[in-house]
Amino acid sequence: MTTKQAASQEKEVCMQTMLDPTPDAPSRRQIFFQDQQPPDRFLDRDDERTPNRPRGRPLSRRDSINSIRSRSNQNSGIPIGFRTLSFNVSESRSQYDKDASAAGEKRKDKKHTSKDFAQADQHMVSADELCNRYRVSPNVGLSSEAASKRLQQDGKNILPRQKTNYWKKLLGYVFGGFCSILWVGVIIFFICWRPLGDPDPAPYNLGLAVLVIIVILLQASFSAFQDWSTHKTMNSILDMLPSDAFALRDGNYTKIQTSDLVVGDIVRISIGNKVPADLRLIKNSDDVRFDRSALTGESEEIEGASAATDDNFLETRNIALLGTMVTNGSAIGLVIYTGPNTVMGAIATATSEIKEGPTAIQREITRFVRIICCLTAFLATLILFTWVGWLRVDHFAFMNVVAMLNDVMGCVVAFIPEGMPVGVALTLMMIARRMKAANVLPKSLATVETLGCVQVLCSDKTGTLTKNQMRVTTVGFVDHLMSASDATTVFNDNEESRPLKALHKAAHLCNEATFDPLSLDKPAEDRLTQGNATDGAILRFAEAARPGIEVRNTHAKLGEIAFNSKNKFMVTVHNYSQERCSEEPPHLMLVKGAPDVLLPKCTSYWSYQGGKILELDDIARADLMGCQTKMSRNAERVILLCQKELTPSNAVGSNGFAQELQGSAIQDLTVIGIVGIFDPPRPEAAVTVAACRRAGIRFFMMTGDFGLTGAAIARQTGIFSGERDPDNFDTILRRRRSATKQEISPEVFSNQSLLLEGDQINKLEEGDWDLTCAYEEVVFGRCTPEHKLRIVKELKHRGFSTAVTGDGVNDAPALKAADVGIAMVNGSDVSLEAADLVLLDQFSSIVDGIRLGRLVFQNLQKVIGYLLPAGSWSEIWPVLLNVFFGVPLPLSSFLMIIICVFTDLFCSLSLIMEKEEFDLLSLPPRDRKKEHLINLRIYGQSYLFMGVMETVIAHSMYFLYYWRHAKIPIGDLWFAFEKYSAGFHGYTQAELTHFNVTGQSVYFITLVILQWGNILSIRNKKLSILQADPFRKQRRNPWLLASVMVSLAIAIFVTQEPGIQSLFNTASAPLEFWFIPLPLALGILSMDELRKLAVRIWPHGFLARIAW
Repeated sequence: MTTKQAASQEKEVCMQTMLDPTPDAPSRRQIFFQDQQPPDRFLDRDDERTPNRPRGRPLSRRDSINSIRSRSNQNSGIPIGFRTLSFNVSESRSQYDKDASAAGEKRKDKKHTSKDFAQADQHMVSADELCNRYRVSPNVGLSSEAASKRLQQDGKNILPRQKTNYWKKLLGYVFGGFCSILWVGVIIFFICWRPLGDPDPAPYNLGLAVLVIIVILLQASFSAFQDWSTHKTMNSILDMLPSDAFALRDGNYTKIQTSDLVVGDIVRISIGNKVPADLRLIKNSDDVRFDRSALTGESEEIEGASAATDDNFLETRNIALLGTMVTNGSAIGLVIYTGPNTVMGAIATATSEIKEGPTAIQREITRFVRIICCLTAFLATLILFTWVGWLRVDHFAFMNVVAMLNDVMGCVVAFIPEGMPVGVALTLMMIARRMKAANVLPKSLATVETLGCVQVLCSDKTGTLTKNQMRVTTVGFVDHLMSASDATTVFNDNEESRPLKALHKAAHLCNEATFDPLSLDKPAEDRLTQGNATDGAILRFAEAARPGIEVRNTHAKLGEIAFNSKNKFMVTVHNYSQERCSEEPPHLMLVKGAPDVLLPKCTSYWSYQGGKILELDDIARADLMGCQTKMSRNAERVILLCQKELTPSNAVGSNGFAQELQGSAIQDLTVIGIVGIFDPPRPEAAVTVAACRRAGIRFFMMTGDFGLTGAAIARQTGIFSGERDPDNFDTILRRRRSATKQEISPEVFSNQSLLLEGDQINKLEEGDWDLTCAYEEVVFGRCTPEHKLRIVKELKHRGFSTAVTGDGVNDAPALKAADVGIAMVNGSDVSLEAADLVLLDQFSSIVDGIRLGRLVFQNLQKVIGYLLPAGSWSEIWPVLLNVFFGVPLPLSSFLMIIICVFTDLFCSLSLIMEKEEFDLLSLPPRDRKKEHLINLRIYGQSYLFMGVMETVIAHSMYFLYYWRHAKIPIGDLWFAFEKYSAGFHGYTQAELTHFNVTGQSVYFITLVILQWGNILSIRNKKLSILQADPFRKQRRNPWLLASVMVSLAIAIFVTQEPGIQSLFNTASAPLEFWFIPLPLALGILSMDELRKLAVRIWPHGFLARIAW
């Protein structure tokens, strides 16, 4: 046997010893060896992130509890019963029984068979025994054929869907919202028909009751359709979110959909991943941690282990549960439960669906509805008491009980805009679809409008503002600086250069990136890598200089501590050579990380000029910091590589060894050198920043990189717009001592920039945050997740609506805390879970999202402003004139319903399709606390301006009809009360009734036509129709003309159809009353045009101040 074979065999023995820990060392950790394929790592100094996913592949994320937005919620956590092993799930141990397999029988659905978690023993047996139990090789994994068969037997790895209580939903559709009030109307109309209508019940009241029922059913049907459509849209959005797993199949780790995982799969997980199934950990890094808050509601991270730490299946640390997050480190696990058989599957089956709270828009609408309902109740009560105290006494013949109840219901129907909820919901849905078409995926309808209110946008740098396509461009030593290409040339020409050899070795070994097997035939510089982008750049550089297979074979990996955003360094421990067993010290320890973190721990350095190790004195330290500053100003990410000969005081793989690596071992390091990595900005980043700034949105950068590196990228992308150097912490300190209220106003800092580092963020006081948040341009460097969260909270505390963009694990807390969390689609699972909105394409898509968010608010106001004049104001006055002034009722309840639910609604839907009136990105963002969806200005425009004109004109047409066709003067109709009966002006009761119903039809037709002028006016808040008509390309809206034709057709049908005429007391209006309202509608349009003209001429005048 050769020496190399002996060493290899000895290494296998060592590895096997770790895979099968002895009882006296139950907590012994598993260490990854060099010859094993390592899991993906997140070693980026800015973010920990998953590898980029190809855009062309199908994306999915289904049936995950709280998958729309995972929150740590005490109420939705794992119940105590589950944690005390009281829940039953199926056992997988016997599912692959040989006899059943040989028989080829398909396994029945097992989610109803029981196996108490208390009986589960997968966490207690050794890894080898567990692999034998599930008939899987730990080195090869399942074959594709076996995995396919198991998938067919067990089904997809998806959670069971919540059972919908359709009866409860149906009752909500039929009796919820306005429908509950309308049901009162149904009852009253039935009572008016019988018994109050006996002995001669009027079919009109029965018809109204049936009509209101039809309206209720229509609203219920729409609500059901809306729920279905929203559910379908949200599911399609969730399906587009990536959810992959790396499973060992046929000897290679392959990226597959998590839904295709089966029991027995060997899966590797790493920081930023969501655990794809219930796993038994068989190998893990020393620092692996899990966040179980999605299950337990507890925010404290759980340490992972490969050996059992508790007899309780749910408490042991060698079980990783589906849906939990890997917050640090990496591990390899064996799938033991999938889908409904997992712990989360059990909870999903037993837990009822959590009802979402009302959105901001829903609260606005609810506020409006309450105001309307209060007004309705007040007027209805006033009518009732007026009838009881006056009309019943003095004018009993004028209004009996049935007539009084009809007037009360007319008041209810008049004041409640039944079409508004439909219009608002459709507007939100339409804008959400437009966002999706623009590659912006909102996870809820609330996000659609909230995005338009954003005042401050805090963005991550790497992968968001930059391409995340990193290349090593500079290599430096304490006493020499060179380009990466020169370093490669020198290394090939001078193989004996010890500093370059040490740098090459560290670049290969202290690295968790691997080359994509499909790109191995390409030059090293052009190969694709799997893993972290920073590691990938260093790996390509090292491989271009010389292949690293010999280095990796010589120096087996004994242990590691993965990079995380708090420590900002990575550690690996290796053999010095193949000849030694991994347990025999000393070992080679390599450290890679942020210079400002590691340099204080260094005491010596490799001299490039002298080719030996020298003491790191103050001069050498200053030289190295000078190199770092120079590289950072060139927008390069600077990585420091160090080494140390380690003789650990604890056994390799023990808990003490892991703690030693994270503590005392990171001292007395030797500086090898530094590498500068350039990540070019995205081409669209500068345009996006400029567009956001033009929209009044301040753009902040939060990066884990060195502050000067972030500042350099900020200048390239336009975040720093001035030529002068940015203010810094010293500026904050000076202003802290002498700040006045005037100095800390945002105007004073307009176009000024600020640069702060992470350690300085910790030193900011309350007043300092007032100053910091007032700057227009801020870059926060060396940010930890805690720093980013603090920044967002401080901004929100000062009333700024804040959005956060990011794609890494360290962005997740800030994404959750922000008003709008925005993740890139190729980001980590954690960031996608935390975000409210996902960008599928370029970063510039966020500009479209902001524009559409503002457009939805604008269009909602237009819809409401259109519905109120005719559907509310012009309908209540006929009732008031009838009750208090004795005028024959100018508009019947039936025609009120037709206006609200049909004619006006169809026209309002065309407003949903309106494009922006002007450049919405040229306006400042809306202040949600001050600018409400429905405000006094809209009430004034709808009621006191347009509403008054429509009411006066409609009543004038009503009275004009009486004068022209009945020869009854207007004055005689006022205070007519019971005089309007047989003999009034010589007419019979039938003739008077005919005049009244025809007059009501005239009033109805007039309102329908006048609303055409209103809709042409309301579609432009400031512009003239001559500047933005609905026919030209820029503002073309073909739906408007179509909706007008539909409303006209409805009006003709309602007034001309004989069956409707006889049942609901309508009549054919004289022909002239179809044409007279046309110029009057034009007059309404002209009046509003004059108002807009006055606003444009005197932008600071009275009309401008009250304009909507």
